[in-house]
Amino acid sequence: MTTFVPKEVQAGLDKARKKALKTASRLRLSVDGKTYPVLRMWKTGFAVDVKIAPTLRGYVDLYDGSIHLSQCLIVAFEKDGDEVKFEFKRLTAVSTAPAIDFERRIDSPAALIAAH
Repeated sequence: MTTFVPKEVQAGLDKARKKALKTASRLRLSVDGKTYPVLRMWKTGFAVDVKIAPTLRGYVDLYDGSIHLSQCLIVAFEKDGDEVKFEFKRLTAVSTAPAIDFERRIDSPAALIAAH
């Protein structure tokens, strides 16, 4: 069985799919003070709309709404239809606490109480 879809209908379906991806994903990319919505993300990269996607290389920040999730080191990109796919070499999660440079013992006190 062969299914034929007119070009106008296919264009409408593609537009609706892209709109659904934009509204379903809260992920956004921030670089040089500008933000770009991320259509989808996978283990080694993410995709951005081809109409608004800049040519990126280097470090970018990835957000979920207003929550800073990670920093990405982008090393490659390719255009694929109506998307630009970016691949990253490194994805580093952002920590809310400062890094420690020593080992914490399990039995260490949580706080010190001064005796008077």
